[in-house]
Amino acid sequence: MVSEDDIDRAQAGDTAGDTASADRTAGSAVDPKVAAAIAAAEAAGPASGESVRIDSWIWAVRLVKTRSVGATACRGGHVRVNGERVKPAHSVRVGDEVRLRHEGRERIVVVKRLIRKRVGAPVAAQCYVDNSPPPPPREAVAPIGVRDRGTGRPTKRDRRELERLRDLERLRDAGGLGGRPRER
Repeated sequence: MVSEDDIDRAQAGDTAGDTASADRTAGSAVDPKVAAAIAAAEAAGPASGESVRIDSWIWAVRLVKTRSVGATACRGGHVRVNGERVKPAHSVRVGDEVRLRHEGRERIVVVKRLIRKRVGAPVAAQCYVDNSPPPPPREAVAPIGVRDRGTGRPTKRDRRELERLRDLERLRDAGGLGGRPRER
């Protein structure tokens, strides 16, 4: 039996199946596994008119590792929605800009889809638009004191050279060897 809500949605063209099939037929080749995961994420998403907590959303789209880390970031003022600091229970909507300072980096994302449950990385990436600046380049520094595999136990002479190198590295970092301290 068809309800009035179904008829209204059909007339408006706002059925969940229509949007998912339109995405697939738009010419973008989507892996069938990813398409199935997207469908599962949409099914697990909030019903129309419901909202999602910001701490739950940033966890679900894999911006933070655990929901409690997301809640702690909100309480610490590291999460902003549309430029305002928010509490963990703040409701997020499609189109909101979320700024998250986490692990020494600022992530700027725009919400495309609301989800409540944590999903795989390919699906999570489709739930937001990432406007973050690129991460800073990593320094290519050879590790000190790493021995080749299979060389066996270090001799007394090898051990003393390693200790001497480590002491020099510590002095250089502390600024004790003339010159400037090395930046990391």
